[in-house]
Amino acid sequence: MSAIDLTGQNFEQTVIDNDIVLVDFWASWCGPCRQFAPTFEAASEKNPDIVFGKVDTEAEQQLAAAASIRSIPTLMVFKKGHLIFNEAGALPPQALDSLIDQVKDLDVDKAIAEAQATQGDQAPGDPQ
Repeated sequence: MSAIDLTGQNFEQTVIDNDIVLVDFWASWCGPCRQFAPTFEAASEKNPDIVFGKVDTEAEQQLAAAASIRSIPTLMVFKKGHLIFNEAGALPPQALDSLIDQVKDLDVDKAIAEAQATQGDQAPGDPQ
């Protein structure tokens, strides 16, 4: 399945309604974005069980601002509605494939529970 265009109107619902969503924030004038596009598209074809979305940061400036995009391309990955990866820069194909494998294997509910338990162990005022 090829990547879909995400907008301010469908972004949140897409993230909520799908188990895994990869989002590429890009712009047509961005050279690294254009270089990453075929890698992202190829990954979408290899992983029909995952939603791949693209956000044109020029057309969707409010969405890009809400997502705190400071550099493009930026790749965000959501699992079960939770942001689990957020990194600027174009990934090579092998790195993107590895990331997708890690996301599929991640038990996001367990990771959240462990993070909450760790935060609960700290006394107020303790350094992070």
